[in-house]
Amino acid sequence: MSYFHWIAGSLLALIWLSRVIDTSIGVRTLVNIARPEWDRQSPIGDSPRVAIIVPARNEEASIAQALTRLLSLDYGNYQVIAIDDRSSDATGRIMDEVAASFTSEEPSFIHEQGNDGRRRPSPKLKVIHITELPAVWMGKAHAMWTAAKTATNCDWLLFTDADVMFRPDCLRRAIAYAEAEKADHVVLFPRTIMKRPGEKMMLAFFQMMFVFGHRPWKVAEPKAKDHIGVGAFNLVRRKVYEAVGTYAALRFEVVDDMKLGKVIKNAGFRQRNVLGDDLLQIRWAMGARGVVRNLTKNFFAVMSFQWWRAVGFCVAAAVLNVMPFVAVFAVHGWQRAPYEIELACIFFLYAGMSLYSDVRPWYFFLHPIATLLFIYTMLRSMLLTLWHGGVEWRGTRYPLADLRKGLV
Repeated sequence: MSYFHWIAGSLLALIWLSRVIDTSIGVRTLVNIARPEWDRQSPIGDSPRVAIIVPARNEEASIAQALTRLLSLDYGNYQVIAIDDRSSDATGRIMDEVAASFTSEEPSFIHEQGNDGRRRPSPKLKVIHITELPAVWMGKAHAMWTAAKTATNCDWLLFTDADVMFRPDCLRRAIAYAEAEKADHVVLFPRTIMKRPGEKMMLAFFQMMFVFGHRPWKVAEPKAKDHIGVGAFNLVRRKVYEAVGTYAALRFEVVDDMKLGKVIKNAGFRQRNVLGDDLLQIRWAMGARGVVRNLTKNFFAVMSFQWWRAVGFCVAAAVLNVMPFVAVFAVHGWQRAPYEIELACIFFLYAGMSLYSDVRPWYFFLHPIATLLFIYTMLRSMLLTLWHGGVEWRGTRYPLADLRKGLV
């Protein structure tokens, strides 16, 4: 048994050490566009035209503030297209009220055909109401595809969510970076607002696993398979969006934001991701239960709806993240050394995370609890999907057979 712990502990220690070294070096290479050098202004006539697409279904609590923030951006050449996707609450009415109350002296770059046959500038905020969902479409993917079809006279498409809050200079800085880098797809990581201990514990673990799995610093390397996509901020050149098949290619993808990044990267286009401090903020979940609820919809989808991959994730997560906390007390003498190294690596990651978020280093002690809750979430997502033969999200049921066929 002593040799088992020495060998197992050493292997785990090597895995954690390699991840820590890779992460600590890689994160430092990410560009932060909130810094002064990206505070650039361009004449309105020279600024690329941007269409900001905001899908929403039952988002009455946040949609007014989100749209008002977007309409206050200090970037002149853009239009906001908000899509009410079959909402059963007041979302659609609130969208119309915001559109009616907003006035702008700057005409939109998008023109529409009037009843008299003349082309007129479209309003700065355009609202689209969807009442029916076609077969073999996810609601969000269909909403974004519908909106993008109307934005034909733009250089960039920015896909975001209805609960994301933009700082006024967010878009201007992102476009400045995208044009300077000659990027085709830019992802801006939002600052996640975390207020309760449960959501801090869960989201800290989630962010750590996300960084390990996708290595954002590798995304810019053409030969690396790492790709990225974030629903809060996917900025894509219009011609690139069309070249990869538009959202029609992702019509039945649950994890549509990441898969958009995947098809763009696989097609050989230039992908970049950046930090931005508080340029972009989102309250993604309320408490640990909120995180579990939000992830239940798409966690099994991340495993391509394959039960063996989901179970494998659970086993690997337990071995990597729980075993060191147990073994450091269960074994004695020199056998404990590898496990102590693992725990030191995990603590180092939490200490580093505290520099960029509200997660304090002491959340390290809750790491095994967060791991067990994520294992529970994965198993819950898998069992509910298999039991119900599909995924139900916001009142719409999507059959598992169609979901598997639609995987990219």
